[in-house]
Amino acid sequence: MRATRTLAVPVLSAALLAALTACGGSASAGGDSTTHTTDSKGSRTYGQCQVTGVRGSIHLKTVEKDTLTVVGDLPSPGWWNGDTVRRIDSGYEYCMAANLAYRAGLPKLTVRNVSFDALVAGKTNNFDLALAEISITDARRKVVDFSAPYFASNIGVLVKSGSKATQDNIAGLQLGVKQGTTGADFVTRHLHPRKAPKVFAGDVELQAALQAGQVDAALQDVAIVLGKAHESKGMLKVIGQYDTGESYGALYPKGSANAAALDGAIEAMKKDGTLTKLSSTYLAKAFGGDPAAIPLWSAK
Repeated sequence: MRATRTLAVPVLSAALLAALTACGGSASAGGDSTTHTTDSKGSRTYGQCQVTGVRGSIHLKTVEKDTLTVVGDLPSPGWWNGDTVRRIDSGYEYCMAANLAYRAGLPKLTVRNVSFDALVAGKTNNFDLALAEISITDARRKVVDFSAPYFASNIGVLVKSGSKATQDNIAGLQLGVKQGTTGADFVTRHLHPRKAPKVFAGDVELQAALQAGQVDAALQDVAIVLGKAHESKGMLKVIGQYDTGESYGALYPKGSANAAALDGAIEAMKKDGTLTKLSSTYLAKAFGGDPAAIPLWSAK
């Protein structure tokens, strides 16, 4: 899966902080990847991100020299901002990655698009870490490693405006889910729909199916569906959410030698307020609202 109330809501319901100062940085890009480079002193940052902490305070053994390679299911509004992968230069997870690169003293940050399903199945490992709103589960731990949680995730119910869907009739509707997500598993295990859910490869395909009427509701993380509803300019809305008790973590290739260093840096960013600032700067704007205002549904 790609907020529980205990983590995401306090952050998002707080007054928005001032937007971070945009900084320069050269970029080179391919169709499915982009690279931002700082100067030798790190005075220019990666994309639009403002970095914090001490440059070079952690040491990493990266897959590419002088570069932090981060993969995800890109782009993703609020998390990885840009019309295409090559245009990504801001967002919560992008700037989280930028801060990790800075604290590791690495002049380059490369981000690359990878199938979400392949990531959580451990089928790709030529990267240093993945940030893709990935829920931590025991099943996934069998093939990949995770950092400590950095964001909580509920499952939201996205429908077309005017929909008659409710928590009482949702099991009788045609539901849509994203392949390989815990949202898909939640629907099957807890909602017990009378029709087999339709499964889609990515967020774009799932949203398109909803708008085309191929599915009555799309179930995906609140952090994602709120952004989709905001983008739709009133065509879509989020009408409910299910508390899953799940959280997002950075994903590492199994047995990564960088796990301890990256874990320490992520925990430091939680404590020093860096992640809170990223959330208030990028996610609240992308969501177009506070997840706390969405009714909490119970699975029946």
